[in-house]
Amino acid sequence: MEMRMKLRVNPILCDGYGHCAELLPELVELDEWGYPIMPREPVRRSLAPAARHAVKMCPRLALSLEKSER
Repeated sequence: MEMRMKLRVNPILCDGYGHCAELLPELVELDEWGYPIMPREPVRRSLAPAARHAVKMCPRLALSLEKSER
């Protein structure tokens, strides 16, 4: 069974800066208040490095990558 990663946001920590959408526009959209809308599907392998970078760059540490069974 292949393990994939899913991008998650902690809505309590997130202040809606929008850095995640700037760094990872292929996966993250913003709602009308500037908060991220996370994709339901796992992160494609080709986007995994960018997703890890977005997690590191989140000023509120609200993003995470979690293992997800496919």
